[in-house]
Amino acid sequence: MTITALSRKPGEYWWGGVINEGHAMPFGDRPHSRDLRVTDDNQASPLLLSNLGRYVWSEEPFAFSVEDGTLTVDHAQALVIEEGHGSLQGAYRHACQTYFPPSGVTPDKLAFTAPQYCTWVEMFYEPTQEKLLHYARSIIDNGFPPGVLIIDDNWMQDYGTWDFDKHRFPDPAGMIASLHESGFKIMLWVCPYVSPDSLTFRQLRDLGVLMKHADGTPVLRRWWNGYSAVVDYTSEAGAAWFKQQLDRLVADYAVDGFKLDAGEPILPDLLNDVTQSVAWPNPVRPMEDCEAYARLGIGYPLSELRMCWKLGGQALIQRQRDKTHSWEAATGLGGLIPNAIAQGLMGYAYNCPDMVGGGMDGDINSPHFRFDAELFVRFVQCSALFPAMQFSMAPWRVLSGDELSWCMDALRIRTALGPLLAELADQAAEEGLPILRSLEFVYPQQGFHAVTDQFMLGDAILVAPVLVKGQTARRIQFPEGRWLGDDGSVVEGPLRAEVSAPLSRLPWYRKI
Repeated sequence: MTITALSRKPGEYWWGGVINEGHAMPFGDRPHSRDLRVTDDNQASPLLLSNLGRYVWSEEPFAFSVEDGTLTVDHAQALVIEEGHGSLQGAYRHACQTYFPPSGVTPDKLAFTAPQYCTWVEMFYEPTQEKLLHYARSIIDNGFPPGVLIIDDNWMQDYGTWDFDKHRFPDPAGMIASLHESGFKIMLWVCPYVSPDSLTFRQLRDLGVLMKHADGTPVLRRWWNGYSAVVDYTSEAGAAWFKQQLDRLVADYAVDGFKLDAGEPILPDLLNDVTQSVAWPNPVRPMEDCEAYARLGIGYPLSELRMCWKLGGQALIQRQRDKTHSWEAATGLGGLIPNAIAQGLMGYAYNCPDMVGGGMDGDINSPHFRFDAELFVRFVQCSALFPAMQFSMAPWRVLSGDELSWCMDALRIRTALGPLLAELADQAAEEGLPILRSLEFVYPQQGFHAVTDQFMLGDAILVAPVLVKGQTARRIQFPEGRWLGDDGSVVEGPLRAEVSAPLSRLPWYRKI
């Protein structure tokens, strides 16, 4: 290992590493450390960016710490340190074009112009054709626009046996055709695991495309649904087998894309005991398996990931880690904006907060769960102008009256700005720029580095949702220029002003 130390320049702050630590960014004022070689914490990238135009990059994961005015990086492979790019945006642009250039491909535009709807909260592990069609009808009957509909866990015969369970889905092709006619696009939940007592397991074991221990026995990995074997998607044969399953679902049922869940990397304590398939006999490198799994989503019009390593610039929708039904900065509503800012700076422009209201297993389906209507409305407002937004808990089931009407108001804002979101998605595909941007990214070195409770949509829309329970007014930092508010007010910046923000309002401003 090699230790590289960079002295912090006056006024310098750093972003990067793991997006789930967005609430701790920027790094600089207090001690922080992270080892990217052992992380299983959502999307990550071996990149650190400075607001003074510096960045650090490595092709392999490294450990870093910020303390006492020094950024220290512990690395095994070569470290690239670039300076002289002027600002956070300048450093990002150079790193992006050099190490994760944009693919030129945009995900299906429906992901940006309409909401996503996921079956998870309404059905958990018991989705059926009848329930799904009812859910879709309810979306439209309650005045919500059709969008991307995600069929979550347990639609299939078994983990690794990727075909519809015909008892719960007797006519999947007809069901999907009907949903297409109603204006929906369809995604299916998949994972990299294989039930160890299934016929598929025995077939894949004999084909040699399961991850194996050094003694040749298949790895059985513990995950939230039990213990399963793992397809060796780091190998050519394993990746090809998995893609065949996805392609067959597209061909047989006209599926539009996939929610590739799980994908956590094998951590270092297991790496020395894991080998790849016969054709690829080298040990798995740290984070290599996470990257290989995420690559399986490339090429489909709609692919959503919860885990990723590198792969910035690809047409992949990156969903934040599952959120609790809370106001917390680390696990709930308060983390949405800072995590999204971090996603954009890692090259993940097509970012999505978790399901509105949270979707954490063991939280929303706990017998102790207590629904907070105010939190749900604020969650809708905060998500409404993200690149993508996702419902699962049905608003019309948990809200009524004014609260439901205020959610619809936020959706109308998204619909009105849908063409801009689609335009920014195309810009991301061509130039690699984030869609959701921090004020520091757009207005460098003007004291906005610590602003993580408001954001820019492109360069001209300022969004400042309320993130604190009971708050009906909030302070907004306005950059230079004239800003026309959703309430008709005009603000001359630069200015810090307190604005009224009752539960009925999502404050947002357009630069004049």
